[in-house]
Amino acid sequence: MQLKYLRTLLEGQEQMQRIAGLAWSPNQQKLAIATADRHILLYDDAGERRDKFSTKPANPANGKSSYVIRGIAFSPDSTKLAVGQSDSIVYVYKLGETWNDKKVICNKFPQANAVTALIWLSTGAIIAGLDDGKVRALHCKSNKTQSLYSGDSICISLTANTKGNGFLSGHNDGTIIRYFVTDEASESFGRIVQHPVPPFALAWPQGGFCVGGCDQRIVFYDSMGRQLRSFDYTRTEGEREFTVAACSPNGQAVAFGSFDRIRVFAWSPRLAAWSESASKEISCLYTVTALLWRRDGARLAIGSVTGAVVLFESVLKRTIWQDKFELIFVAPSQLLVRSLQEPTEQLIIESQLGLEIDDVRIMGKDNYLVARTEESLILCDLTRNLVSEVPWTASGRHERFYFENPTVCLIFNVGELSLVEYGDNHILGSVRTEFVNPHVISVRLNERGNGRDNKKLAFLLDAKTICVVDLISQVVIGQVNHETKIDWIELSETSHKLLYRDKKLRLVLIDNYTGKKQTLLNNISFVQWVPQSDVVVAQSNSNLAIWYNIDLPEHVTMQSIRGEVIEVLRDSGRTVVRTQDGPSEHTYQLDEGLVEFGTAVNDSDFGRAVHFLESLGDKPAAKAMWHNLAIISMEDGNLRVAQRCYAALGNVSKAFYLAEMIQLADKYEEETGSPGILCPEVRAKLALLSSDLRSAERIYLEQGDIEAALEMYKQLRMWDEAVNLAEKRGYAKLVQLKQEHMDFLMGTNQEEKAGQVLEDQGEVEKAMNLFLKAKKPARAARLALKVPHLLDDQPLMLKVTEGLVNCELYEMAGDIAQKLDRPEAALALYRKGGAYARALDLARQVSPDEVTMLEEEWGDWLVGRKQLDASINHYIEAGATQKALDAAVGAKQWRKAVQIAKVLDEPEEIQRYALDLSKHLAFAGDLEGAEDLLVRANLFKDAIELLNRHGKWERAYSIGEKYLKAEEMRNLFVNLAASLEEQGKYRDAEKVLIAVNEPDLAISMYKRRELYDSMIRLVERYHKDLLDSTHLHLARQLESRGKFKNAELHFLHSGDWKSAVHMYCSSGRWEDGYRVAKQKGTEGASHQVAYMWAKSMPVESAVRLLTKLELLDTAVGFACDSGQFDFAMDLCRLAGKSTDEVHLKIAMSLEDEGKFDQAEEEFLKAHKPKEAILMYTHAGDWKSALNVAESHLPEAVSEVLIGQASAALETRNYKDYEALLLRAQRPDLIIDYYKKESLFEDALRIAEEHYPAAMNDLKRLQAHEQRRSDGSSGNSRTDDSRAYLQKAAEFAKREDFRKAAECLMQIDESNAEDAPTVERALLRAAEICNQFLEGKDASEVAVALGPRLIQIKQVGPAAQLYLAADMPKEAVDVFINAEQWSKARRLAKEIDPELLTYVEQQQKMRLKNEGNLDLLADIDIISALDLLAEQGQWQRCLEKAQQLNASVLQKYVALYAAQLIRDGNCISALKLYLSYGAPPIEAHFNIYLRIALDCFALREEQAADDVWRQLRDFLYKLLQSLQASEHAQAAFIGNASRYLLIAHYYATRAACRPVPSLQPVAVRLSIALLRHTDVLPVDKGYYEAGMDLRQAGREPEAFVILNHYLDVCDAIEEGSGNLVDHSDLTATDFPSSVPLPEDIHLKNSTDLHEEVREWVLAVSMDQQVDQVLPTDDRGLYESTLAPNDTACLLSGYPVRGRQPVTFKASSSMVNRDVWSKFSVAVKMAPTSGVADVISFTEKWHGAANYVMH
Repeated sequence: MQLKYLRTLLEGQEQMQRIAGLAWSPNQQKLAIATADRHILLYDDAGERRDKFSTKPANPANGKSSYVIRGIAFSPDSTKLAVGQSDSIVYVYKLGETWNDKKVICNKFPQANAVTALIWLSTGAIIAGLDDGKVRALHCKSNKTQSLYSGDSICISLTANTKGNGFLSGHNDGTIIRYFVTDEASESFGRIVQHPVPPFALAWPQGGFCVGGCDQRIVFYDSMGRQLRSFDYTRTEGEREFTVAACSPNGQAVAFGSFDRIRVFAWSPRLAAWSESASKEISCLYTVTALLWRRDGARLAIGSVTGAVVLFESVLKRTIWQDKFELIFVAPSQLLVRSLQEPTEQLIIESQLGLEIDDVRIMGKDNYLVARTEESLILCDLTRNLVSEVPWTASGRHERFYFENPTVCLIFNVGELSLVEYGDNHILGSVRTEFVNPHVISVRLNERGNGRDNKKLAFLLDAKTICVVDLISQVVIGQVNHETKIDWIELSETSHKLLYRDKKLRLVLIDNYTGKKQTLLNNISFVQWVPQSDVVVAQSNSNLAIWYNIDLPEHVTMQSIRGEVIEVLRDSGRTVVRTQDGPSEHTYQLDEGLVEFGTAVNDSDFGRAVHFLESLGDKPAAKAMWHNLAIISMEDGNLRVAQRCYAALGNVSKAFYLAEMIQLADKYEEETGSPGILCPEVRAKLALLSSDLRSAERIYLEQGDIEAALEMYKQLRMWDEAVNLAEKRGYAKLVQLKQEHMDFLMGTNQEEKAGQVLEDQGEVEKAMNLFLKAKKPARAARLALKVPHLLDDQPLMLKVTEGLVNCELYEMAGDIAQKLDRPEAALALYRKGGAYARALDLARQVSPDEVTMLEEEWGDWLVGRKQLDASINHYIEAGATQKALDAAVGAKQWRKAVQIAKVLDEPEEIQRYALDLSKHLAFAGDLEGAEDLLVRANLFKDAIELLNRHGKWERAYSIGEKYLKAEEMRNLFVNLAASLEEQGKYRDAEKVLIAVNEPDLAISMYKRRELYDSMIRLVERYHKDLLDSTHLHLARQLESRGKFKNAELHFLHSGDWKSAVHMYCSSGRWEDGYRVAKQKGTEGASHQVAYMWAKSMPVESAVRLLTKLELLDTAVGFACDSGQFDFAMDLCRLAGKSTDEVHLKIAMSLEDEGKFDQAEEEFLKAHKPKEAILMYTHAGDWKSALNVAESHLPEAVSEVLIGQASAALETRNYKDYEALLLRAQRPDLIIDYYKKESLFEDALRIAEEHYPAAMNDLKRLQAHEQRRSDGSSGNSRTDDSRAYLQKAAEFAKREDFRKAAECLMQIDESNAEDAPTVERALLRAAEICNQFLEGKDASEVAVALGPRLIQIKQVGPAAQLYLAADMPKEAVDVFINAEQWSKARRLAKEIDPELLTYVEQQQKMRLKNEGNLDLLADIDIISALDLLAEQGQWQRCLEKAQQLNASVLQKYVALYAAQLIRDGNCISALKLYLSYGAPPIEAHFNIYLRIALDCFALREEQAADDVWRQLRDFLYKLLQSLQASEHAQAAFIGNASRYLLIAHYYATRAACRPVPSLQPVAVRLSIALLRHTDVLPVDKGYYEAGMDLRQAGREPEAFVILNHYLDVCDAIEEGSGNLVDHSDLTATDFPSSVPLPEDIHLKNSTDLHEEVREWVLAVSMDQQVDQVLPTDDRGLYESTLAPNDTACLLSGYPVRGRQPVTFKASSSMVNRDVWSKFSVAVKMAPTSGVADVISFTEKWHGAANYVMH
């Protein structure tokens, strides 16, 4: 947690002005401050003081200085303020709700002792701690006080818990007492701990309490008073006693105040421990006397002993959600949501479980909030301020939330739908479903005043099943199955009805109580329940259907409407339906009275409903509502309302019946005083009216009136029930009742029923006669079979048999015949009646030979009755195998059919059903059986297709290889692969192509579909040598499309990490470039990328970046090495880094350029005088070196002098040599040199004068050397070199310097003792030449000596030698060959500016040869661009050119385009200009023309991917820029305009071809393009037009055009246009004199060319085809433009007909019928390119005026 300073409300004073108390109002709008001068200051939420009032003493006579304020507290409703005072009183001031309300004292609570502490609990009571240790409760409503308990010493602190139902009191003796004011507490009361020191700082956070005091320790206790953790600050410097503590509202943070410091402790739910999270030191604040958190926990107010009041913001973090809400986390489990839009609102979200909130999202049109903790989910309705927290198990956070219902949130997670009602902390219900579209879920929660127990959910169990659940009892109350998929459901507001719509747009109503289902209407596009009613509104086509009484759905009101219904609104006594008809809206008002009737009925207000229905009169809807009201009133027992309803319906019988019931009810009510509806007779009549006879019988029997019950049954002609009741109850007149029953039956001609009664009574003969009389022979036959002796009556049986045959009851007649021993007759009757089972049983006994025939006959009989499955076994038994197969297939008994087919041998017998059977076998998983069946039936292709469908490519291939031709098999599999590709089954297509050994086709497929991983996989397997190039090609392609991540992978796979880095850097994605360079690049590559990244940013950002990457020093080094010294200085300055290193690098650069004075200044700035001295010494400027040494580094003066002496020695200036060393006080060096050179005389001279101590040694050495010299031979190599040196010295003394130099040049490796000797000799020779030789001598010596100096790498002396010999070019060449370019440039600049050009040319040439583009670009960007172009790195070339200026960019764009055109890639050239623009530059006109002409020559399949549209747009933009430029009158504009028209025709044709309705227009465009064959390839134009005409079925025209095409092709092959006959085209405007292409259009598709030739030849032999072009009423071909005709912009045909479509910006026109077709196509095929054609046409020629006049 962080404490951020907000503002100071009160400044501290020089003297003590103790803040007595602070109080935030619970509504967070007011902050009260009690000052030392006994005033109350009121501040608003913004921290502005709004009010001030003074308090008053308990006794005014004591004066205002007689007391101090001990504490203040706000009431829970924020309207009152309690003030506790030391003069033993507590005042309660009423502040009101606004700032303007008058402040008055509303309560006084005098106390026996001084008040020492005060709090106001949220439960309502004020708690005051007194000086005598008592703690009292003060009640404002009753204005009474109550002693809660008494402590042993003064109460010094009070603190409440976060719930506001309990508090702790701290006493001076260290006692801490806990008390609860409600009975909900789960913790104990009373003293809980004895703290070692007085608990002045006391707080009660969650899980325990904490105490601080004068011992400088803070102790946290648990709820039982056991110490959890202690923080000891006794050793902290400056820490003093803790004076006050405050707990945050959520109990997860506690602040302690001490001297000049605030410490904040936070509870960590994850660690389950308290820890110090923030400490704030506030200088000059002094002791903190008051500390308080605001209610939302976002602010902390601090008051001090000096009177200062400071506000801090206590926030863990804050975020902005989409510029609409600010989310402020004030604690791990609490956050504030503040709206950033007017009106600004704030809401507190807190985890009730105290868990950390780690994810917050605002959803549902910014009206709902979802937050998560580890164990719960928090949902909030921001509009109604309702918060729910429900337990929730973490599940990967894949939940989906739906907020369409205003009262409940739907949460879908892993197939489970959970419902949470806003404001409730439990899950309302959970169900399993896979359908979570809000349209198929309906929830109703206590709507329309239906109490608190109506919570229902309707949802889809599966696509065809609706489930309705009672969410209170969690019981399924209904389940509806439907035959079609359901796409919309909704419960009524009372949940007793359910509407749903299926995919066939049928609207169905379900009664949830009865389960009755009824289809209401078809073609439903909209349906909704009217709010606050049971009225349904639906739209069917252009009609509005309204059910004012949904209980009678057949009564529907239909109304015609316009447009589509969008919503139903009910407000202010009006119900309207809104529709949308295009841009306009319409409203239709419903009959509010009818809507109101439904509401009245639902509310059981029958009087209001009757009054309303009476006002309707005879309206059609009234009848249904009277009927509905009648049913409802009957169920409610309101007989008078029901009678009125039936009377209105004209149902006189029911009205009269109800009138009788009302009389009975009134009479019963008068006699008993009970409600008339309780009358038994009335209840029985009501049961009768409802057809509930059992209830009526029960009511009568309960009253002991069996006669009434019997009479009821007799009146209803229910004699069986009456007899049964009489028998059951032992009725005395039972016999008489039965006789009455028999008389009734005979009297009403019910002989069958009478016979049944007699049969039951055992009188079978009478029963038989009555059955026969009633013409019921079956009943008679069954009775005869049941009673055997009746069979002996032959005449009777004859009558029965005759009756059975007449009634076609053959089976029963056969049974009678069999009983009478007549088997032949019985068998015939069985067969006639289809009782073949009985017939077979009988035939096996009497006629076994007929059994087989009967089986087949039975099968035929079953087939005739469509019982195919039952007939199969009978055919098998009869041996009719073919019939059995037919029946098995017809019955779809595939298993039996397969078994039968296996028995058949002839393929012809199987072929008829082989396909169906194979499908069944494949479905059952028996692919081998299916394959075998098809192969046996000679259906090889079908077998292959079956195996291919199931992925058995290898097996299919083997069958094809065995039974099919190779070409036929390959085409079959390739076509199958293409089909699988179109279906998106790429892996299957790959397997097919691999099976036929066509991996290249699979690779091409993946490339087309941009599935590069699979493509690479196949390339790696089949073309491993092309893998790297493929990766590189894909990477370039993905880079051009902006898919950098994928491009990076391919670059890396190809091993070209540099291109990946360059891609990211050039697109500004430096972070990715740095990552790739660091992971894949060489050492230091990432450093260079980071440096370039920093260079692209502002310096401040660059410093932060480089510091973060720990590359600041490296970047400074790069900047210095590249000469970017200003950037390096900025980096060092902003990073607070020393600039010495930069100054040093600047100085070294200036030194290389020869600017020694400036270099000296920089060396000194870098605090490097030593380097400045070395610079001057290297340059030979000893004077300057000595000045620097004397001024800045005195200890180096001696070194400078020694160095100058060495230089003098090299020139043999011994005098200066000796003087300088003596000045440096180093005679020993002179002596050493002379000893080394054997110049002992000079050495002795110097020693004698300046170094006497060396005299003896020198003399001894001189004598020894003399002896050695005398005794040695002169033939050694040392002597040779010494001899040359001696001779050179002698020649020098004689001033014969040429010979001296030549002697020194004689010394080489062959005569010198070591390499340094040779080096010294050559350098000495160079010095002699430089100082003493001139003219020819100098040049000749330089020519000989220079190469030797270069050989020993003495570059500087060699250059100096050439300069001294007046050979400047050779001097420059020395530095060039040593690649010391800066020195070469500096030397050339000083000598001859022309040499500077020479140096630059040499450096450019060297860099070009080395391919060092970066350095070359720094020197000559144009040369670098040329080199990139030569190397074919066009993308990099264009990127660098784009960074310069437009003219350079267009130059290289033109070069690249020309290269692409030469390579035959005109499409890429076109895209190049689309990317970089086509400037109106005359030099580029030929390129533009060439691109257009090459595109026009493309084959149709080559021009895919919108090439025509791109060419059209390119030419249009070019024409626009030309017209706005200086070339507006150029002839090129005319060509460009024509080319634009041709490209427009091509683009329009390409858009028309996929749309069936526009394909005739595409044919017209192909013909119209022949008008431009002087520009287009003539053979291409005629070929495309002829093929389009042929496909359109226009064979005569196709013949003429294709015949002309063949003539043109012959002319091209012969090379002469004289062979072309134009006589057939005289009725056209096609040009006759056109240029011939070099090659024919179909040179690579000779098969297509030959097909055209064969077709023309075939048609020429067909006399039925007219072989001329048809003409119209003008005598011209239909596409021909007459002199005054205008070409249609969309078809190319002449504009004819009435009122063509015109355009505002030009005179061009379009045929109206063509425009209409395009307009319709835009709507019917919105994804096609037709809309683009219309849009471009209007952009080109202005808005279309297509309104007819």
